[in-house]
Amino acid sequence: MKYPASLESLMKAIVCTRYGPPEVLVMREVDKPVPADNEILVKVHATTVTAGDLRVRKFKIPLSVWLPVRAVFGIRRPRKAVLGIELAGEVEATGRAVTRFRAGDAVFAATLTGYGAYAQYKCLAEDGPVALKPANLSYEEAAAVPIGARTALHYLRGADVHKGQNVLIYGASGSVGTYAVQLARYFGAHVTAVCSSANVELARSLGAHEVIDYTTEDFSRRGPICDVVFDTVDKCSFGACDRALKPGGIYLNCTAPFASPQMLHAKFTRGRRLMLGQSSPPETAGALEFLGELIEAGDIRVVVDRRYTLDQIVEAHRYADKGRKKGNVVISVSGNHTNVVDGAPLFMPAQGKAV
Repeated sequence: MKYPASLESLMKAIVCTRYGPPEVLVMREVDKPVPADNEILVKVHATTVTAGDLRVRKFKIPLSVWLPVRAVFGIRRPRKAVLGIELAGEVEATGRAVTRFRAGDAVFAATLTGYGAYAQYKCLAEDGPVALKPANLSYEEAAAVPIGARTALHYLRGADVHKGQNVLIYGASGSVGTYAVQLARYFGAHVTAVCSSANVELARSLGAHEVIDYTTEDFSRRGPICDVVFDTVDKCSFGACDRALKPGGIYLNCTAPFASPQMLHAKFTRGRRLMLGQSSPPETAGALEFLGELIEAGDIRVVVDRRYTLDQIVEAHRYADKGRKKGNVVISVSGNHTNVVDGAPLFMPAQGKAV
């Protein structure tokens, strides 16, 4: 006879039961993980709804690679059924070989390799992308940093963005975009943000030197004036970005998984460089530690659009599916949430106060 597990060995988690709409996400009780010798057990206080979570849940993949990718991710449903690729929480226990962390430490982490942040607990390798949480951020704010900010940093570093360059950020009001604007300015570039009219003031408040409303102006008509064009949402045609780039310029796209013949042609005939979605940030703590220093120094701020509780995950995914979120959608795994009225995002400076 199989006896029920004790309450101490179970936890609540959101399980993706199949590919499809937000309603495929269901709360269930699952086994609470036990840390290996090199792992820490984190009590998750907050996570987020990222574009990566939406892509896995909906499984929107080009037909040409649909079958092999499906075989890797899972035929009928995700093999890694608990989604969530970033979190912030408190270390509850450590494995015998762990030296970097101890019980009680507040941490934030990316969980892109194993997913699993949509749960009350998550085990993380101590040498992975996990670091001490910036002291001046709440858990909810810190949970919104590891994917968006780390992705923006990875691509801007890859393009060697520096003082004197003209950098254009398309999709400047999204998670990656809000961080990309701030980091590009931090690196000394002249930053042009492209967004909708509803987000112009937000982009300006993030430090963009110039903001273009794509509903009233085609930025590519200005000609080849950009050293770097960073499409953070994959909603701008490559042709438009190509026309805006100087010869030898760099095109960045953190969401495009495959290079089209048009992109490759531009790369070889006009000296363009491409950095596309195949390139992922290293799974180490270095970037998070660097970002934490910038946050504590006040050089980076966090934008939170809406907050939900874990049992509101379907509602949170419905909202994110609209493609209009400003910055980040946060899930409070423990504690209460504060929902925000449409069009009025919480803007989080480094000291953690909404303005």
